[in-house]
Amino acid sequence: MRSSKLPENSSEIPPESTDFRFENSSLLLEAVVHSSDDAIITKNLNGIVTSWNPAATRIFGYLPEEITGRSILLLIPDRLQHEEREILRKLRNGEVIAHYETIRRTKDGREINVLLTISPVEDRTGKIVGVSKIARDVTSQKQSDQLRFWMSAIVESSDDAILSKNLNGIITSWNQAAERIFGYTEAEVLGKSIMMLIPEELHAEEKTILEKLRAGERIDHFETIRLRKDGERINVSLTISPVRDASGTIVGASKVLRDISERKRIEQSLLQAERLAASGKMAAIIAHEINNPLEAILNLIYLARSNASDPEQVSAFLNTAESELVRLSHIAKQTLGFYRENTGAVSFPLDELASQAIRIYTSKLSAASVVIKTQLESNRQIMMKKGELMQVISNLIANAGYAMPNGGTLTIILKDAMMDDRDGLLLTLEDNGCGIPPANLKKIFEPFFTTRSSIGTGIGLWVAKQFIENHAGKIEVQSSTDAISHGTKVSIFLPLENRYSTNPVS
Repeated sequence: MRSSKLPENSSEIPPESTDFRFENSSLLLEAVVHSSDDAIITKNLNGIVTSWNPAATRIFGYLPEEITGRSILLLIPDRLQHEEREILRKLRNGEVIAHYETIRRTKDGREINVLLTISPVEDRTGKIVGVSKIARDVTSQKQSDQLRFWMSAIVESSDDAILSKNLNGIITSWNQAAERIFGYTEAEVLGKSIMMLIPEELHAEEKTILEKLRAGERIDHFETIRLRKDGERINVSLTISPVRDASGTIVGASKVLRDISERKRIEQSLLQAERLAASGKMAAIIAHEINNPLEAILNLIYLARSNASDPEQVSAFLNTAESELVRLSHIAKQTLGFYRENTGAVSFPLDELASQAIRIYTSKLSAASVVIKTQLESNRQIMMKKGELMQVISNLIANAGYAMPNGGTLTIILKDAMMDDRDGLLLTLEDNGCGIPPANLKKIFEPFFTTRSSIGTGIGLWVAKQFIENHAGKIEVQSSTDAISHGTKVSIFLPLENRYSTNPVS
């Protein structure tokens, strides 16, 4: 192994060793300058560029031969050229300028943010003869800082609560809107569990949310209930996104929460107003519907009294009066059905319920030359609100009758069926009436939409859809106005399992 000690008989380093060390140092310095990621430039005291490394070319765009011998002002925007005079003044006084942030111009005219460290260069006698400059392009860093600033400003000025939490549900950030909506200051919630904002009966939601986030799923516009500091419950809409670290690992969640309590109150008010309006409209229609059979009953009673000596005539008049009373009773039941029955659900065969509705309308449809054909092939029972489903079937039979003013055929079929892997019953009512135009078919389940302005309320199918969906079912309508194959088919699927199966009083 070669010794690093000097020869014992030598009092100084041999000249050739000095030259070798100097040469090595120069080579090392040159390698550092050449491989640096920062621009390293030298200039004389008149600002003329005297050296230019590869990073300077990459950052500013000029080749060494394009810039060497030219003024450094080439890189400085006109509005900032006064900086160069101040820099040179400080350098002549031997000062070092460290971490000076400014703007410089590239060959293609772009302006970039740079961080400069500028030092005077001295000759062997200590005289300042030039300047060395290290320039770092910090444009991306500036843009990132600016982006972070804007993002922070957006978060703080948002009307929505924006907060973040880790995958254990611990709150890690909290904006001003969150403070306004929930009443907690940032200091009161940071490091605490998000459960403090969730009603106890909804705690299971958080487990589901965290599972979805860990799987990388985003949750959009999830409406639920949350708790304020004062215990008030508020309706909120949540959008929750997973937060990833630099390696792409999910480390938490960001949550945007909007207080929709006012919107919910308005929706409830509108719904109530619609119900009141519908009630008034229905009252007028029902008054009209009831008036006719009442007049008929009064006339029939008068005729029966007038023909008291003829028992057969009296019996005929009273039989007709009885059928009119049955019609009045059905109208009353339909009216009460609109307000949702308060009785509990019962297990009842759908074929028997359909038969009851058919019996009510048979005479009326027969008088209009409408033939009813039935194929009630299933006698299975389902848990149901009888009044609701009775209203649905009755409404559909009545609609079919209106669609066939000149007579026709109504076919009612009930059979066992499977839909979406659910076991249940399929009830279809098919007529060969006039049919529904395609433009109207899209609107039939909208409240107050009707093509029978003189006799229709426009809420029958809307209510029917609500009642069917209450039973976890599905209602679909197909119709054609074709000259040959005209008619309408309504299909209702009711699963055997619904919410009334487990909670009959709901």
